[in-house]
Formats: sequence, C-alpha cells, structure tokens
Amino acid sequence: MKLCAICSCLCAAALFAGCDRLFDKGSKDDMTAGDKKVAAGDFRGAVGAYEAALDGTEKTANAHWKLALLYDDKLKIPRDAIHHFQRYLELAPNGPHAKDATAMLKQAEMRLALGQGKSTFITQEEAVRLKNDNLQLRKLLAEVRAQKSAAPPAASSAAKAGEPAQKPIPSGARTHVVQPGETMASIAQKYYNNRARWKDIQDANYYSTEGTPKIKAGQTLIIP
Repeated sequence: MKLCAICSCLCAAALFAGCDRLFDKGSKDDMTAGDKKVAAGDFRGAVGAYEAALDGTEKTANAHWKLALLYDDKLKIPRDAIHHFQRYLELAPNGPHAKDATAMLKQAEMRLALGQGKSTFITQEEAVRLKNDNLQLRKLLAEVRAQKSAAPPAASSAAKAGEPAQKPIPSGARTHVVQPGETMASIAQKYYNNRARWKDIQDANYYSTEGTPKIKAGQTLIIP
C-alpha cells in the first residue's frame, strides 16, 4: 500500500512537471512568433503573440518588456507602454532591463502628460472621426473654390457696396451667426475648444470671407 502511494505521488508530480514544461514551450513559441513578427514589421501581430505568452508569473516578465517597447517605440501608445513597463518592474524588479524600464517608464509618463495637456493624445475612434471630418472639409473647400473660379453672378447690392457675397449654406451644414466682438479664433474655441482651429473655419468660409479671417456681426459662418 505504501509503495502504491509513493508511485501515485511520483506519477502526479511527473504529470504536473510535464504540464509545466508544455506551458513553457507554448510561451516560448509565442515569444518566438512575436520576435518574427517584429522582424517582419507586423507590430500588431507581435503584440498578439507576446500577449498570448503572458501568464502573470515572473517567467513572462520579458514578454511585458517587449510589449512595452512595442507600444512605446513602434505603436506610439504611451498609456499601454506604461502598463507593461510597470508590470515588468513588478515581476522582475531586479531583472536585466529594470534600470532601462524605470527610465523609459518616466519618459512615457511625461509624453502621456504632455500629450493630454496639448490634446494630441487621442483614441483610435477619435482619430477616425477627425479623419472623416477632414475629408468632408476638403470636399467642401474644393466646392467653394470651384464656385469662386466660376463666372461671377450678377452683382448684388452687397457686392455693389464692396462687401463679399454670402456663400449659399450647404444643406445640413452646422452654422454660426457672428456676434459682436467675436473672432474666428474665439468661435473655434467655442466649437472645438481649440483656438488654433480658426483656420478650418476660414477655409470653410473661403468664398464669403474672401480668404481672410475678417468677419462681422450678423454674418453666418459654416462650422466644419
């Protein structure tokens, strides 16, 4: 009976050891796959491979290190880089990359803070929205310039008085009626929380403002 018990324990130990070796091999394969994807320039694919190797133990601290480098240097996502630098330091505080990870963590935190302060750190969804807005603005600007290059209509009373004619407002466009004392910069601050975007408003109203930032109270502007 005692011999059987010892044999059972040895078998169980061998089974767990085999599982541990199998897991290590799987993690090693994921790391190797990640390295190959990095070499091929497939950084998103490398992220997936390295993440598959993570198990929350010290054995996979190096996966966090490589993920941190990818997010920091290649993908330019400081928030995720910070997370993986921190996880590496938690799992391997005396690891071979601990000193570099500490320094790079501080740099990533600084970039993230500066990016938020200047409103330059945006999500992927926000980037897609801004791209679509930009395409619509370019299309509208092309239409405005095409109208300006066409033969001018009969002079209106405003044109006779030396004032620029008001461009027809496209259907569904967002508009703003200029109030006394307002400028394009103050209007940009109101709609975009960014005074520097006054140029977008000027471009969208190129025809009615004759390509200048000059506006007057009562004028209707297109807000792209």
